[in-house]
Amino acid sequence: MNVVTGIRHVGIVVSDIEKSLFFYRNLLGFSIVKTAQESGPFIDRILALDGVEVTTIKMSTLDGTTQLELLRFKSPAPDSCTRQRVNSPGPTHVALTVHDIDTLYRYLSLHNVPFLSEPVTSPSGGAKVAFCTDPDGTLIELVEMQKGD
Repeated sequence: MNVVTGIRHVGIVVSDIEKSLFFYRNLLGFSIVKTAQESGPFIDRILALDGVEVTTIKMSTLDGTTQLELLRFKSPAPDSCTRQRVNSPGPTHVALTVHDIDTLYRYLSLHNVPFLSEPVTSPSGGAKVAFCTDPDGTLIELVEMQKGD
């Protein structure tokens, strides 16, 4: 039974909406599609939480194929747990296809975006990859496909 037709979006809970918007919009080039303030019985029920007040910002890549949803919870207060490591079970990172990863790496580095390493070409030669983090420490994998793949 094939019921999934695609990935709608990836949701990322953030602690500071302005810092996150600067990262995703200004540095990575996502555009805002929709901003909403959500609260009430519907959002409480689907999230299985009481008293939800959340700002959601849906963002899209230039070609519209990838969407991110930034969520900033006013209530209930977000848990203060530490981020998962890249080898922990469950979601650990968001991978984005980029053009000219070396230039992007230098640009993001000038804006003090932390990286795990500089861009590295995969053993097959099919991709050049680097991991950075957003303002809350969410791992973002940047991937530039190499010619021929």
